[in-house]
Amino acid sequence: MLMRLFRSLMPQDERFIERFCRHSENVVGGAMAFRDMLAGKASVEACYAELCRFEDAADEVTRETVTAIHRSFVTPFDRSQILDLSTALDDTIDLMKEAGRRIRRYDVAFTPQMRDMAECALRATIEIRDAMPLLGAIQSNVSRLSQMQRQVRAAESEADDLLDAGLRALFEGTSSAGHKLTVEKVYDLVESVVDRCEDVADVIEGIVIEQV
Repeated sequence: MLMRLFRSLMPQDERFIERFCRHSENVVGGAMAFRDMLAGKASVEACYAELCRFEDAADEVTRETVTAIHRSFVTPFDRSQILDLSTALDDTIDLMKEAGRRIRRYDVAFTPQMRDMAECALRATIEIRDAMPLLGAIQSNVSRLSQMQRQVRAAESEADDLLDAGLRALFEGTSSAGHKLTVEKVYDLVESVVDRCEDVADVIEGIVIEQV
């Protein structure tokens, strides 16, 4: 409580919020490229190149944030929480890139469930991006931040249902065991991207609880 009061009275480096906004914009850009890859809106190679571009930009924001943590005397909230949020955002787009890399290698046909799961990931990242500016005034935006958490968790739950439906259809089919294993790996990769979005929402929830 004393530390919270101290932080509220001291000038703060509000660029942390700005960095989170830029970071989440890059995550949304990566999610769009990832969605387009699975939707066949452009070639896999073109979408992967775009995804890598956003991942590189996100890495740069992460480096800026880590440097700022060490240089700032007073931060908007606890330094460990700033690092946790930056790491969770970075992990999300890193996993998209890894999923895209492995999808290129597997060269499988994308199913409607995969495409819809990628849409869930995009929807979750947009919710997170739109909530980031609210971290600059948490006490005034608890309701909106809680709504974001619910929406992200709903997207993750929907992706879980799509995963179950996709795997059920896959294993009821007549394709080879090797093909089924490869497609299952792709499903797992796509689903894990949505899981990382929920991790971001969980970190934000912890920050909100700490601040109110």
